[in-house]
Amino acid sequence: MKIKRIDGGVCAPKGFTAAGMHCGVRKNHAKKDIAMIFCEVSCSAAAVYTKNKVFGAPITVTRKNIADGRARAVICNSGNANTANLDGVEKAQMMSDLTAKALGIASSDVIVASTGVIGQSLDMEPIAYGIKELPKLLSREGGNDAAQAIMTTDTKVKEIAVETEIDGKPVRFGAISKGSGMIHPNMATMLSFITTDVNIAPETLHKALSEVVEDTYNMISVDGDTSTNDMVSVMASGLAGNAEISSDGEGYEAVKAALFEIGKYMSMMIAGDGEGATKLLTCELSGAKDIASAKVLSKSVISSSLVKAAMFGADANCGRVLCALGYSGEDFDPAGVAVWFESKAGSVKVCEQGCGLKFDEELAKKVLLESEIVIKVEMSEGSARATAWGCDLTYDYVKINGDYRT
Repeated sequence: MKIKRIDGGVCAPKGFTAAGMHCGVRKNHAKKDIAMIFCEVSCSAAAVYTKNKVFGAPITVTRKNIADGRARAVICNSGNANTANLDGVEKAQMMSDLTAKALGIASSDVIVASTGVIGQSLDMEPIAYGIKELPKLLSREGGNDAAQAIMTTDTKVKEIAVETEIDGKPVRFGAISKGSGMIHPNMATMLSFITTDVNIAPETLHKALSEVVEDTYNMISVDGDTSTNDMVSVMASGLAGNAEISSDGEGYEAVKAALFEIGKYMSMMIAGDGEGATKLLTCELSGAKDIASAKVLSKSVISSSLVKAAMFGADANCGRVLCALGYSGEDFDPAGVAVWFESKAGSVKVCEQGCGLKFDEELAKKVLLESEIVIKVEMSEGSARATAWGCDLTYDYVKINGDYRT
């Protein structure tokens, strides 16, 4: 599938506008803290959510709202997760109702999300003010403002747009995401909102999204903590003009390919922007007995605190990688494992047949001092492969999370 990058973020697809502003949830007036995405027509909608048993009130409301597979708007605040609050669902519903009133749509057509501190009551006064003002700011150029408004400890704005072709029609997809800490998804990232103008049935859209999430967002880890507010949603306006996609086929595969491009990009952005991180880690694992095993093994490597710490210190320690493979729970022959560390500075093989090798320590140091490192693992169990993304573990991660709330 030919897919090209374009500008515009969530506003690149036909029918969508967005906005972001500071409403007062966050004390820092320089930081935007509420975002809105709106479509001029009713959209097919789908979402996947955290599997954490402690989940945010916005997820309860969003599940209910888009149970019919339709939506027209997203409202999201940062600075407060609206999770573990006695009045959380009531306030998430208020966010939905206020957004519906401000936009002249049904409350059941609103996707609600919140991110930030857990266990603190959400002050609705600034939220109500923001929701009232945001419709005045909606524009085709508002995607970046919306992307900024959903950030918490993120240091980089995360947005992307791509274009492909279906039935001879140009079809566009856009997305914004946030995620830096509390990242060990079991469905998606902390928050990711995708828009598209493809014409696709809601159930088919949900199937495509769920399949792509398994190979992208679910393959990242910053710190091993699965967030309470994880959600990735997608709205499809249908304005591209292609024949409706309601089953497997060429059109469905094109949608999946575009969603995968977005998911992979966002996964790498989130992993590389992990709290306190200085390096993006990619584990490329091959030779596993099946895909499921390959995924577990590769994610075990990038989730290991000791692997992360070794990468921070530029220590080419193959023992950390072997250890992480060993406790993954997967059955394999340790004597059939080989490991390389690679970056733009070069490649160094550190393990063969499950045993450490002598190598050029100076070259290894250069390789691991780069900002993007590939941990290449070759098993001897079969032909399956998988890729997972993570980051190094630094002093700053502890500092950021030690005083996160205060």
